[in-house]
Amino acid sequence: MNNLDIATSIAAAHTNVPGGLLPALHGIQDALGHVPSDVVPAVAEQFNLSRAEVHGVVSYYHHFRSTPAGRLLVQVCSAEACKAMGADALLEHAKKHLGCDVHGTSADGQYSLEPVFCLGLCASSPAIAVNDEVHARITPALFDDIVEEARQAS
Repeated sequence: MNNLDIATSIAAAHTNVPGGLLPALHGIQDALGHVPSDVVPAVAEQFNLSRAEVHGVVSYYHHFRSTPAGRLLVQVCSAEACKAMGADALLEHAKKHLGCDVHGTSADGQYSLEPVFCLGLCASSPAIAVNDEVHARITPALFDDIVEEARQAS
């Protein structure tokens, strides 16, 4: 089954659900790792929307990616509690350590870096997630150790 078939199948399962476009896009991203631009016309057709409308949703929400993420998706919490405990400095450290900017992927395709708003660990901030595994009370040194461990495990 190719990407278009997978996306069309997922979209079809949500077409009769009010507000079904977002769950469909989540499903496509979960299945393919991103929402490829070449599936947008088929998704639009399923929902009787224009390609611009679907593209607008994909590009509006930072959660959706139109290109594949790196092998490790590193998310740094940018909510208020984490910011108060040094998340901005941690994000700057992450950019340098990973070799990519926010919403970007390193040149070798190893890492993607995303800010997120609340990982639910406010009492143990700052927090990060690496491929959906959350970690709390992160220092730059701990960040480096966690990322290296995840890199070796992947």
